[in-house]
Amino acid sequence: MGFHLVSRREVLIGSGALFAWTQLPRLARAEGRDPRMLVIVLRGALDGLATVAPVGDPDWIALRGERALVLDGKTPALPLDNFFALNPAMPNLHRLYRAKQAAIVHATATPYRERSHFDGQDVLESGFARPGAVDSGWLNRALVALESEGRVNPGGANAFGVGAVTPLVVRGKAPVLSWVPQKLLPASDDTAARLLELYQHTDPKLAAALEVRMRLTSLGGAGIEDPMANSDSPALPPIARVRAYFAEAAGTAARFLAKADGPRVGALGFVGWDTHINEGAAAGQLHNLLGALDGAIAAIESNMADAWRETVVAVVTEFGRTARINGTYGTDHGTATVALLAGGALNGGRVIADWPGLKVEQLYERRDLKPTTDLRAVLKGLLRDHLRVEERALLSSVFPDSSDVAAMSGLVG
Repeated sequence: MGFHLVSRREVLIGSGALFAWTQLPRLARAEGRDPRMLVIVLRGALDGLATVAPVGDPDWIALRGERALVLDGKTPALPLDNFFALNPAMPNLHRLYRAKQAAIVHATATPYRERSHFDGQDVLESGFARPGAVDSGWLNRALVALESEGRVNPGGANAFGVGAVTPLVVRGKAPVLSWVPQKLLPASDDTAARLLELYQHTDPKLAAALEVRMRLTSLGGAGIEDPMANSDSPALPPIARVRAYFAEAAGTAARFLAKADGPRVGALGFVGWDTHINEGAAAGQLHNLLGALDGAIAAIESNMADAWRETVVAVVTEFGRTARINGTYGTDHGTATVALLAGGALNGGRVIADWPGLKVEQLYERRDLKPTTDLRAVLKGLLRDHLRVEERALLSSVFPDSSDVAAMSGLVG
């Protein structure tokens, strides 16, 4: 496996980025700790209601009908407490939850209230309250805040900046080591068409390159090597390829973070969560994606080995999806969703939610799960209590415009 500068087309398919952090934060070192943190961004907007179902809400069945996850369904949901249940595709996360090494924050959202993927991801990853406000990410600025007090060595041997193609959450002044999985995930025709339409408006040159690639593929693939194929598995079905890709990316990130002299903070992005058509929470598209994510979490735990006990994994997305199923059995762009947390350092075994209810008048704009927890509160709590980023840095540089958002306490043990 080698390192190289990623192209913008590769970023469309999937990428990973790791920070170089060669010295421990002073407070963590004084405490005898060596904390790690990995952020996974799910691009496309996650249906939080299908991921963690409010089975105890009396309006749940009426809202989703026969597609509502329930405890006694054909594919039973996995109980979390007396109100919430986890998607059955995620038995590993359920195991971690029962071991108090996973937690869920429900009805959460960034301050963004529109429904554009690009603007939503910009707000999620920049840490600012509005899109287009900055060209650096909150995770990078958190490390800069540590660096400013001599806690990070920016000249470490593993420091490589890869420029503007880096995902925004890790872009900034702190040095970045970038890695792209060797098994690149091929986009479906529908995903490619959506990307083409979006980039025709925002990046015409990239759109032109993508269109050429699509035309070549449509000719039957002559002379084009399948990047996911290998001699051991020449005909893997699509979901097996997705699972392999997620597991490779997450497992490799974990191996870097587990190294004694490796980075301590990382970020990954997984695409494909834009489930407008045939979502399939119990058996289908979303179920398969959540199963792949569950496998990725298992790969992180396995590859972190002993370092798992000092690790926090935060899985976040730009926004949720509509409370109701649409006419094509999918969900459209929404507002509140879930944040999934895993790791041996967590104070887990809890669903954290100020539940807004599912009656029509309780929904945001009468269509979406209403946000009651600011996602920045969750991220601030992890950065402050796990990595020891100081409160004043969280307010002044990491999450500006958030003076009214208090860091959530008690997330880590």
